[in-house]
Amino acid sequence: MSSSTNTETPQPVLDWLKWLAVVLIVGGGIYGNWYYQDQSLLNRVVAIVVIAAIAVLIAAQTARGRETWALIREARTEIRRVIWPTRQETTQTTFVVLALVLVFSLILWGLDSMLSLFVSSVIG
Repeated sequence: MSSSTNTETPQPVLDWLKWLAVVLIVGGGIYGNWYYQDQSLLNRVVAIVVIAAIAVLIAAQTARGRETWALIREARTEIRRVIWPTRQETTQTTFVVLALVLVFSLILWGLDSMLSLFVSSVIG
C-alpha cells in the first residue's frame, strides 16, 4: 500500500534546473577558456576557479549535493579515527613485501626455466 518514497526525504522539484545551471556554467567556463586562449594563463585560471566555485555552490544546494557534502563530512570524521602505522611499522612491512616479491620472482623464474627446458627438449 505504501511506497518507499514516503520514508525518503522529498527531492525539490527544481533540482534539475540547478543541475542544468551547473552544466551550463561549466560548459561556459570550458568554452570561455578556449575562446580566450590568447589571454594570460593566470587570468584564465582565476576565472576557471571562480566558475568552478560557483558551480559547486549551486550543486551543493541540490538534494544530491547535500547528500554528497554529508558523505564528505562523514568520511573526514572516519579518516580522523584511523590509527596510522608508525614509521618503523611501515618500513618493516615494506621490507617484508619486497622480500616476498623477490622470493616469488625467483620461484616463477625457476618454473619458467624448467618449463622452457622441458618444451625445448620435447620440440627438439
